[in-house]
Amino acid sequence: MKRHKILLATLLLGGVLALSPRPASAQQPYYLYDRGDGIPTSLLGTYVRKGELLAYSFYEYTRDSTNEYKPSEMGFKGPRAGEDFFGKLEQHEFLLFFAYGFTDWLAVEFESAVYTTATLKKAKSDTSTMPKKLREDGLGDTEMQIRLRWLKEGDYWPEGVFFFETVFPLQSDKKLIGTQDWELSPGLVFTKGFGPFGTLAFRFAFTYSAKEGDFEFGEYAIEYIKRLSPNWLVVLAFEGEQDEQSIIGEVQYSLSKNIALKVNCGFGVTKKAPDFAPEIGLLFRF
Repeated sequence: MKRHKILLATLLLGGVLALSPRPASAQQPYYLYDRGDGIPTSLLGTYVRKGELLAYSFYEYTRDSTNEYKPSEMGFKGPRAGEDFFGKLEQHEFLLFFAYGFTDWLAVEFESAVYTTATLKKAKSDTSTMPKKLREDGLGDTEMQIRLRWLKEGDYWPEGVFFFETVFPLQSDKKLIGTQDWELSPGLVFTKGFGPFGTLAFRFAFTYSAKEGDFEFGEYAIEYIKRLSPNWLVVLAFEGEQDEQSIIGEVQYSLSKNIALKVNCGFGVTKKAPDFAPEIGLLFRF
């Protein structure tokens, strides 16, 4: 199944490459055709310009048939409560995202899962006191980022952006939703446009967790962005963090000058990654 997902992503990429975009306008270099001169945000294929406010309202569903958990860490007891098990997790999230470009080199963003429901079905081999179904709802992950463009793209070098993410511990009493401890993540994004071929971006971050008390290598990703027309843009990405890797495809369609529909879906390619994670939302520019 996972081979089929990788093959599908490869075929989609080939189809995208077969389409040629219109030439770059006289107002911008050819390497900015796919994205313009905005600062990249944490959203796939989404950029914020100086003086621009982005507002994105979206829904995300996640299904994970091999969600790893340890009953003892969730407050349950039993002879095997200290062992790791794989349960089935389903999440529904309603999220809001905002970003503002203060200058052509500084932007900030805020994102929150304003309402989340999560249901975990325990593994059949789990004999702990954990119920067969554990459900939680309420406020989910809430975070802010500062983004600094320290290197502008040129003909022969990429754009460089530094970001610093802070995730707030607003759900210290929850086990399935939200964040229980402070998390800090500094990282870098490098982006290079290649004209008719499209645009490539590479990003990576380190993560500090107050619970663990140290930094470790965090999320990394390779993204391919291509504008098919003034109204259509597609993104293909490979994302990973530790032993979780996923392939994500996104389509964006401009409903008007300031409103865009974003639809994407992620597919896990490793055991510990979520199986299936579709997302749909509307992006507004002011």
